[in-house]
Amino acid sequence: MPLSAYHLRTSIAVSDIQRAVAFYEGTLGLRALRSGPSANIADGSRVYGSGGGPALNVYQSVTAGKTSATLATWYVDDIDQIVDELTSSGVEFVRYEQFEHDAKGISARAGGGRIAWFQDPDGNTFALEADV
Repeated sequence: MPLSAYHLRTSIAVSDIQRAVAFYEGTLGLRALRSGPSANIADGSRVYGSGGGPALNVYQSVTAGKTSATLATWYVDDIDQIVDELTSSGVEFVRYEQFEHDAKGISARAGGGRIAWFQDPDGNTFALEADV
């Protein structure tokens, strides 16, 4: 049976679940749908909703922040508004030397549109993308 028939959820390792909760819920404004264990940590994970359903699993692990790749992308209608709101909440947008960025940290996306990157406290990288 093909995997395309099943729901996919992104999982993000963090070093400290309480610090991650402050960032994901407080700074990003995500709503936790449930919490649960992670390995030997009784309350070491959260599942956050996005786009109307469960989308992001955040769990405490020693593997946190081990990749510099973009781990998940939110596709938004108004990237300027979202970047402004997140910036006012304390999010800092990453600027990469190989790309030109505007004053907000937004770059032109390959193939058209715009993109901006930010990181959580462990250095996990996320993106915002918009078609315009």
